[in-house]
Amino acid sequence: MKQNKAIIFDLDQTLLDRTTSLIRFLTWQTNYFRLIPNKVREQFIKRFLELDDNGKVWKDLVYEKLTQEFMIKHISKDQLLESYINDFNKFSCCYENVEITINQLKQHGYLIGLISNGRTPFQEHNFYALGLSEFFSSILVSEAVGLRKPDPKIFLLSCTQLGVPPQDCIFVGDNEIADIQGAKKVGMRTIFFHPDPQVESLIADANLHNYEKFSEILKHL
Repeated sequence: MKQNKAIIFDLDQTLLDRTTSLIRFLTWQTNYFRLIPNKVREQFIKRFLELDDNGKVWKDLVYEKLTQEFMIKHISKDQLLESYINDFNKFSCCYENVEITINQLKQHGYLIGLISNGRTPFQEHNFYALGLSEFFSSILVSEAVGLRKPDPKIFLLSCTQLGVPPQDCIFVGDNEIADIQGAKKVGMRTIFFHPDPQVESLIADANLHNYEKFSEILKHL
């Protein structure tokens, strides 16, 4: 009997182009709520990205700082946070060639999983908006399962749901500690993703900068 193989992905900055999605969302939000004059919009977005620190800081703190710094009085940080939670997913977009890659993996018989550190149901909504969920046999969001990468337990839970041992899994992610070290610890092979070719991981089994190279990298692993 053929042994199943699985590819498990991180979400933010791996499948989801979070920076582009965020800029698109913030452009809409600043217009919709008429938050600031147009001439400071770029400055506002840049400051949001700095404070957000690649998603490490929850948005209540980000909006609190921004409403103070840009002297926004006509709308509260809570209203802006609520809009972020409800509306961000409408601007979710993938990196180039992600859809093609996921399709090809499914056609080649791979099982596909997702492990994301984040809030529930916020992360699920962002993922569903990409239109890829039908290809995934396991979807894990840290807050929903009470475990966070790099905890080995969340990787092993994914393996259990997929019915595949860790040595038959490849994990794809953008964070060296949470994704690459975490997956390696349980015996998975790893692919580090970063859209900038200058940024590489020395500990991952492979580095990926564009999804059109994915099948090529897979052959070598």
